[in-house]
Amino acid sequence: MTGVLELYRQKVADGFLTADPAQEAVLEEFARIRAALHEAPKRGLFRKAPEPPRGLYLWGGVGRGKSMLMDLFAATLEVPCRRVHFHAFMQEVQAGLAEARAAGKDDAIGPVADRIIDAVRCLAFDEMQITDIADAMIVGRLFQKLFDGGVVVVTTSNRVPGDLYKDGLNRQLFLPFIELLNERMVVRELTSPTDYRQDRLAGEQVYFSPIDSDAREAVDAIWRDLAGGGGEPLVLRVKGRDVELPAFSNGVARGRFYELCGKPLGPADYLAVAEAVRVLILEDIPQLGRSNFNEARRFVTLIDALYEAKVRLICTAAAVPEMLYVEGEGSFEFERTASRLREMQSEGWGG
Repeated sequence: MTGVLELYRQKVADGFLTADPAQEAVLEEFARIRAALHEAPKRGLFRKAPEPPRGLYLWGGVGRGKSMLMDLFAATLEVPCRRVHFHAFMQEVQAGLAEARAAGKDDAIGPVADRIIDAVRCLAFDEMQITDIADAMIVGRLFQKLFDGGVVVVTTSNRVPGDLYKDGLNRQLFLPFIELLNERMVVRELTSPTDYRQDRLAGEQVYFSPIDSDAREAVDAIWRDLAGGGGEPLVLRVKGRDVELPAFSNGVARGRFYELCGKPLGPADYLAVAEAVRVLILEDIPQLGRSNFNEARRFVTLIDALYEAKVRLICTAAAVPEMLYVEGEGSFEFERTASRLREMQSEGWGG
């Protein structure tokens, strides 16, 4: 099968990708891991299987191509590999732990780790980040078992390992996990100066009003371009409850206004959304006022979280920002939100 470097260069030659020296340099790490994984285990009566290769922790700014490189890597593997968003993986792990505890297991992490070790030789994560204390308290033991079981972990992140779970509750208990990552994985920064995701949106309309067939077709086209269409639900675990983004792919999430603002969500939930996605497509924002004051208040909180995290927003709305909320309690305060919505439409915003 074609190697990851060869596949990258072929896509450049075919015009699907733009050659980027920073990306190509990082691909050498992916090629190293792929070669080691594909070596036949040299077992014998008195010889153990070779040590698995060190994994890769690839971090850097948004839109630099980290997920794209991971896709190329996973596409060239001929060993069992699981490609999954880190939040979704931890959601599955927490469900597995609950199941093991219900079955009376003294050490719930053991059977969960064993199941993963039996299924894959490589875990390829998107967006490693820890925001939930329940995850923070178990990742160290879980990953130690996975590494000891020969699983190779490759992950992307927007931050260095030392900044994971920064300022989190009981963070001192989390620090051994950071040491484990640095020991068992090669940490590389993707230093490309180009934000390819921003480039693809440069000069494009991102706020569509009114909500009509033209707006929906335009948003569908943006979704296909940025996320490849399709997508899977992404469930974020926040303070013991689930926040679901209906469709997620390649750092891009898509949902409707009432799916994010019609539910009793709060600042912590929207901060988790802003942490997990780099682009949010929010559809069907209605006229706001007295009749949907609670939804409007949540919308303000959501926009604040997205704005502070520099998440790119693409939306369909019933009116232009200044006319979304024109009457009722809170209409004056909404002027700041309208201003932010307007700023978030500007070319180059969010870089």
